[in-house]
Amino acid sequence: MSHSDDGQANTSPRVQPLPIQGSSAPAGLRIVDSSDLLAGHSSLLIRHLGEIYRLQTTRQGKLILTK
Repeated sequence: MSHSDDGQANTSPRVQPLPIQGSSAPAGLRIVDSSDLLAGHSSLLIRHLGEIYRLQTTRQGKLILTK
């Protein structure tokens, strides 16, 4: 279990990117390019089941999704 910057426990599992060969997605999944979602910005807000989440890029080019 890791801790966030505010000292609260983070019980979210670590997420690893799916290895995808070429440009085809596994059956039943679609691929959305992060640049299409972010549209030139470094972060965006996503509403999911009435909750707001923030998707942001890091300086290292990784994605972080936080509630």
